Amino acid sequence: MFTTAFTVIKVKESYWDYPDYWPVPVYDFKKNPVTEEGFQLGRKLFYEPDFSRDGTISCANCHLQATGFTHVDHDLSHGIDGRIGKRNSLALMNLAWNKSFMWDGGVNHMDMQALQPITSEDEMDSSLKEVVKKLNASSKYRKLFYKVFKDSIITGQHTLKALSQFTISLNSYTSKYDKYIRKEDDVTFTDQEKSGLELFKNNCSSCHRAPLFTATDFKNNGLSIDTTLNDYGRYGITKNPVDFLKFKVPTLRNIQFTAPYMHDGRFESLREVLDHYVNAVNHNKTTDNVIKDIKLSQNNKTDLLVFLKTLSDFEFLYDKRYSFPREKPKP
Repeated sequence: MFTTAFTVIKVKESYWDYPDYWPVPVYDFKKNPVTEEGFQLGRKLFYEPDFSRDGTISCANCHLQATGFTHVDHDLSHGIDGRIGKRNSLALMNLAWNKSFMWDGGVNHMDMQALQPITSEDEMDSSLKEVVKKLNASSKYRKLFYKVFKDSIITGQHTLKALSQFTISLNSYTSKYDKYIRKEDDVTFTDQEKSGLELFKNNCSSCHRAPLFTATDFKNNGLSIDTTLNDYGRYGITKNPVDFLKFKVPTLRNIQFTAPYMHDGRFESLREVLDHYVNAVNHNKTTDNVIKDIKLSQNNKTDLLVFLKTLSDFEFLYDKRYSFPREKPKP
């Protein structure tokens, strides 16, 4: 259900906001309210390479703003010493509506999410204790933490909460699609975009539900197993056979810029993704029933791809609030 009277809901007039017709977020802001000081500290931490053992890798290395806060130069995440991870990085946006994180849902709280890459041997290969030690050695960081938490002794809890204040604020809702739905700025869809929208509703929306364009749950979308990675998805967490080969359904917002696709980055283009759903679905006991019945002509695929481009949010991708925090030169 959409409304044409569009209002941005703000949390205490902070950097965190969202459209009034969106569902209520699941993140508990009472326990970590977003403030301007907290946002700016989290932003600085997001681009801080000292989160890694050797000071070479920051969160931004795998989550680039211009590509929807994910990486595009390799299939699998890369960490320190050129180490290669096991999965493609997920795009970071509209995270306050997520109850679990990572492709397998192995993290169940936003404030804990950063621990996984920090401690992973293939990514940052460090520890929260070591990160806090480095931050406490900086008088500049101690002053910044004091402004946010009224405590100049930096703790692991405050570090994770500060980082969340930034990442939870990465909300995307100003794409052409959004403006079309809101009847904003006289934005209209072409006939091809309208056709693509109808095809999307009929074939994709059960897993990628508007307005978030994800159901934030886990599905087996019929991918064959990569015998090099042997990644079984959510099953690796729950050990429940019903979760075999199920992975988190990613958002399709800004999908035009977030290639490569799937948990292992096996597809370089969206055309390949559609070809998979139409011609190459691997059927097994946990394959989603909806995915088994997708039929699209070549023209249908083209129209659908044209529609998906309307989910690109250029205001979000180039919003200076989210970019590297360059310090102003002293007068």
